[in-house]
Amino acid sequence: MTAADAPRGPAGRRSRRVALLAVLLVTLAVLVLALAMGLRAADRDGGAALPSYRQARLDYRASDVRILDRHGALLERVRLDYRGRRGDWVDLRDISPALQQAVILSEDRRFYQHAGVDWIAAAAAAWGNLWHTRRRGASTLSMQLVAMLEPGYGRGREGRSLRQKFEQAMQARRLERHWSKPQILEAYLNLAAFRGELVGVDALSRVLFGKHPSGLNAREAALAAVLLRGPNASPGVLRRRACRLLGEMGDGGECTGLAGFVRLSLEKAAGPLADTDSLAPQFARWLLQRHPAAAGQSLATTIDGGLQRYVLDSVDRNVRALRESNVRDAAVVVLDNRSGQVLAYVGSSGPMLSLTPQVDNARSLRQAGSTLKPFLYAQALQQERLTAVSLLDDAPLNLPTGGGLYIPRNYDNQFSGWVSVRTALASSLNIPAVRTLVMVTPDAFQQRLLRLGLPLDHSGDYYGYSLALGSADVTLLSLTNAYRALANEGRYSEAHVLPGTPAGPWSRVYTRAAAWVVGDILSDRHARARTFGMDSPLTTPFWTAVKTGTSKDMRDNWTVGWSRRYTVGVWVGNSHGDSMRKVSGVSGAGPIWHDVMARLESGASASEPGMPPEVSRRHVSFDGGIEPDRSDVFIGDTAIDRVRLRAPLVRAEPVALRIAQPVDGTILALDPDIPPLNQKVWLRAAGLSGQAAQNVRWQVDGKDVGTGAETPWAPWPGRHRVELLDGKGQLRDSAVIEVRGAVLKQAAAQ
Repeated sequence: MTAADAPRGPAGRRSRRVALLAVLLVTLAVLVLALAMGLRAADRDGGAALPSYRQARLDYRASDVRILDRHGALLERVRLDYRGRRGDWVDLRDISPALQQAVILSEDRRFYQHAGVDWIAAAAAAWGNLWHTRRRGASTLSMQLVAMLEPGYGRGREGRSLRQKFEQAMQARRLERHWSKPQILEAYLNLAAFRGELVGVDALSRVLFGKHPSGLNAREAALAAVLLRGPNASPGVLRRRACRLLGEMGDGGECTGLAGFVRLSLEKAAGPLADTDSLAPQFARWLLQRHPAAAGQSLATTIDGGLQRYVLDSVDRNVRALRESNVRDAAVVVLDNRSGQVLAYVGSSGPMLSLTPQVDNARSLRQAGSTLKPFLYAQALQQERLTAVSLLDDAPLNLPTGGGLYIPRNYDNQFSGWVSVRTALASSLNIPAVRTLVMVTPDAFQQRLLRLGLPLDHSGDYYGYSLALGSADVTLLSLTNAYRALANEGRYSEAHVLPGTPAGPWSRVYTRAAAWVVGDILSDRHARARTFGMDSPLTTPFWTAVKTGTSKDMRDNWTVGWSRRYTVGVWVGNSHGDSMRKVSGVSGAGPIWHDVMARLESGASASEPGMPPEVSRRHVSFDGGIEPDRSDVFIGDTAIDRVRLRAPLVRAEPVALRIAQPVDGTILALDPDIPPLNQKVWLRAAGLSGQAAQNVRWQVDGKDVGTGAETPWAPWPGRHRVELLDGKGQLRDSAVIEVRGAVLKQAAAQ
């Protein structure tokens, strides 16, 4: 009987439905049989080899490089792979049970019952296809994992063919024979794509929810699970699916406020990984420049994580205390003297304080200030041009140069008269340092600084005499390592950051004796008391040698020094270039230096390094009470018992009264950043024999400006005629000079 012959009416309609149902059941049975036969054939034919669980873990690559400290603890992550954002592989025991339950309910509810293929789900999918209804897919977690392990089984733009589905199912069955269920679930959760670029449960949990995977609750787990089904679904769709899943999980009450939770979570999709140590971002970038690595690798370094944390805390605490002085940034480098290992490296005060937290201030070029003086004096001591008790005149000094007169000044604009080298270096007096550079010459000094690894890119003639006061740009890293050469008895080697790297190769820059004497001077708190006082952050209960420096316009502030085992360099300032206010090496970088050195040498011996055999100690007295008698040190045969000024030369014939300075044709350059009243020029006369000094008069452009053998004059831009008149008002000498600069005459006159 055909359908046309079937009874009409209700009985006929029921008959037709039964017949249609029978046809559909037969069709479904045929599909299932075909699938089973295909799987058996595929099992016999084999397929692409899948990796073992162990190999899959070994092949896994995070999207960043992990920078480790010397003990294996995480310092920093640096992302290198931008194809996807993957965190670390997470063991199943460290993944929230709520997330495991949610994923199984959402993706493969009979996961623990099937052997790779869920026949019931496959039949339901086939039935849905016949009726053109949208139902949950038939791919199990095992089948999805196959596509993750072998991209050839992934879904293309045109979908998968029936054969591809058969092959994927076969591989899932094979996977189940070699992997355990927990291993499959663990790998799936670590390899699955969730939202945007987030791949794997570690990245998902720490970005969207700000916690590790072990702490995900039911609401977070439900959202994560529905993201697997619809990574790009709208917040409304995700909310509905998550609420439905929460009901299946027995947590329907969590649907309250779910819409806001979904929205806020998705807004974090491009945020940082939560609970990730970021202890050395600038160091990590420098490390990878020197030692490139691939994403997923880990690099062990010489950094001491505990010390790094302490330095960061000290920087944060002290920079906050300096905010009123317009200080926002700091950098610190700590080196092991013997090995050259970098033990701590802080390049910035961080985003909470700095306006430019990404700048690496440890490797940025900054003006060195007075921190170059120890190297200058070491060179003069080695050449035996000076000893620690040699006297230098801390008095006004005008040096003619190709661009005019160079007129150095001390930090406090005061003069100390005759001082010893020990006092001049320890108290950081500028004019004695310039007089020393005149002996050594700028070019010879520049060559010595290059041998210390300092990045000077000009000749000594380019810097001129200002090189004595640190006019060259250096980096904190290079400067700290140069001081390390003094700590290592004058021997230089590069600093390094990888454990196991041997120290050296070494090159001798100074003799052992010269380096030791400089260290002895810089450790003498009595010698630096003139400038820094007896009690300052430069004073430690154990032996240290330390030097401060401040660059022009208060833009850079330094404190660098060493103990018997460590060298510490500190820079304080503003990475964006603003000047500080009322900050010196003692008040700026000094407290951080003291903190770090105290942490390094806690309980250390207070004794200084042993004296080299080339150095001797002798009691010295100073004529005229220039300095107190003391015991001092000498190199080789330069030792003396008494220091006195050489008697002035007696002239046999009177010398004509004349202008000693400024010389005719002098060009002066005014600095717009220094107050006009602090840029005075000293007018000096020579040949005053037989003349009363108080009767000598000075005129500039026909106007009286002072009397006596020498007098200060505040210059202003333009050409000027300087005249020297004797006691009778007669012109005895004149000089024409030019003053260049942006200071107004009215300001200078004030």
